[in-house]
This record gives sequence, C-alpha cells and structure tokens, in this order.
Amino acid sequence: MRRPPDPQLLGFLEAYDRPIADLALALREIILEEVPSASESIYQVYTVAIWFGFSGKMKDMFCFITTSSRHINLGFPRGATLPDPNRVLEGEGKAMRHIKFANQRDLERPLVRRYIRASIEQLGEAASGEGTGKTAVKSSVVTKKPAKSRRARS
Repeated sequence: MRRPPDPQLLGFLEAYDRPIADLALALREIILEEVPSASESIYQVYTVAIWFGFSGKMKDMFCFITTSSRHINLGFPRGATLPDPNRVLEGEGKAMRHIKFANQRDLERPLVRRYIRASIEQLGEAASGEGTGKTAVKSSVVTKKPAKSRRARS
C-alpha cells in the first residue's frame, strides 16, 4: 500500500525546482517500497531532510534523503562501513556517506535498492522488527534574523 507524502513535506519541497522535488519524492517511494513500515522523520532547516528508520529514534535510522538546488542525496548514517563495490559512496567523515542523484535515470539503477538493503542489514536486531509506518515532521522552517542595516559613513 502506497503512503502519500505528508502535506508539510510537499510544502517544504516547493522551495526547489520541480525536477528536484520530484526526484526526492521518487527516491522516497523507492525507500518505502523496500521498507513499507519504515518510520519517516521530516526535517526542514537549510535543506529538506527525510530520515527513515524503525522506531523514529536516530539510532534506528538506516538512510535519509537531503535536497540541494541541483541534486538530491541518499545518505547512510553508517555509510563509512557499508560495502561499496560500485564506488558510488561520497563523503569523508567518520560515519556518514551519500550517493548523489541528479536525474530520474540515476534512481533506476539496481544499486540504489542494494545500498538501501545493505544499510538496513547493518542495523542488525534494530531492523528485525517492524517500523511504525508513521510520518513525523520534526522541525519546520527556521526564519533567519534580518540582516542588520549598515549606515553609510560620512
């Protein structure tokens, strides 16, 4: 059974060009096809981030989507230890890695689902149960303070 996107998520994605928003929604659909009962936590600060897991707790998250103006990322919280036979994982931090997608064709590669499944397997027991199947919007738009005006010096 398909889970429609939360209306707030759709609103957050309006800040992006249509192809990027559609790409994020298509990747979301792929993740939920792999794990229909996954919990979904939506964050919107400087980017839209959609985290997927089994309990809603960050320690049980297996992947996330982030948006950028020209691409989206499929991120993995423990990506540094994921097998990467296709050499597509990017990032240099201690733990996280991501795969960039710039178009729909990129999402259709079979490796996308393989990396999602491998990330789930990393969780071990945490992934053995069912997720809540719920969506939670964890944060909303943060407004920036207006820039201080500078007086012209005479």
